[in-house]
Amino acid sequence: MLKVVFDATPLLPKLTGVGFYVYNLIQSLHILQKTENFQLGIYYQPSLKKWLTRQLVLPEKIQGYSNLYMLPIPVRISNLLARFPNPILSAFENGFQDANIVHGNDYTVYPCKKSLKVMTIPDVTFIKYPNYVNSSVKRYKGRVQQSLKWTDLVITISESSKKDIVEYLQVEPNRICVTPLASRYYQGYIYNNIASRLDLNIVYDFSKPYILFVSTLEPRKNIINLIKAFNLLKNDYNIEHQLVLVGKKGWHYEPIFTAIKSSMWEQHIYHLDYLCDNLVAHFYSKADVFVYPSYYEGFGLPVLEAMTLGTPVVTSNTSSLPEVAGDAALLVDPNDPTQLADAILKVISDSSIRQELIDKGKERAKLFSWERTAKETINAYKYLMT
Repeated sequence: MLKVVFDATPLLPKLTGVGFYVYNLIQSLHILQKTENFQLGIYYQPSLKKWLTRQLVLPEKIQGYSNLYMLPIPVRISNLLARFPNPILSAFENGFQDANIVHGNDYTVYPCKKSLKVMTIPDVTFIKYPNYVNSSVKRYKGRVQQSLKWTDLVITISESSKKDIVEYLQVEPNRICVTPLASRYYQGYIYNNIASRLDLNIVYDFSKPYILFVSTLEPRKNIINLIKAFNLLKNDYNIEHQLVLVGKKGWHYEPIFTAIKSSMWEQHIYHLDYLCDNLVAHFYSKADVFVYPSYYEGFGLPVLEAMTLGTPVVTSNTSSLPEVAGDAALLVDPNDPTQLADAILKVISDSSIRQELIDKGKERAKLFSWERTAKETINAYKYLMT
């Protein structure tokens, strides 16, 4: 039987990005063990801070699974030790229980000598657009390049990212498998339970129509151009809509709030921090349009989430976003606020266009599921074993 040990290191209390991928993929892989004839184990490496304070506890989100292993050494230390032959690393390998494959998800994979190694690289922002990432993420370049020396197969989340990995990391195309992501929601997702125990109008007055953005607030997401487009729509067309930004403050978020304060429509722009899944779903479903003008995405999951919940989408014509959206969204040049404003206006002023995008979006979303992602991942493991 194929034995796989899967890296849960990116799981944080509040899931974003890679952590969201890891959490959902573990769930789906666990369900498929019997039908796909493989055994799933899970390993976790503590952060440097937790390691120094001896807080060696597995994340709560995986404690209900079997075949768990705490690798009592941080990624930063294991990668440092791997630069030269080191018996310390080999001493921890018994915890992998003679796994055929070790799958790393934190832009690295443990250098286990007894197993084949798979590494997930969601995107290469840290190389292609270093101006969009902070100093910590910039260090991913060295980490990934080092891990590639012992990696047998790379998994990524879009054909666009695969192309970038080939170009910027010089990985052979036949050593890369693509496993698209899926939404945290499903069509018909029940979010009304929120309304029964929470006055939603405390969060936002839903009687006011709004344009929605959901993601971490950081330079790569191009929120300043979204604000410029919103200003144009207010000034030139006197739209009644508000602009709602949902997401935690990320790296270099300050210019975004400067742009908000500089807007004469500041009172119509709302920022809401990290919200629970149910409340985010409510915002998606009630929005007149979802706008995601990001400069670069490995996949662009919020686009798929909006489509799943029946929200028309305007997004960028760059990176993986056209691959995810297909013909079910209006695609625009993210560098052009006027083009962005025109696309938004089409959706909120033309009910036929809006309904067409809703219908196409729902059909498009049906192509993606976490079961599909898990099966594609298993196929990648089997491909490596042949």
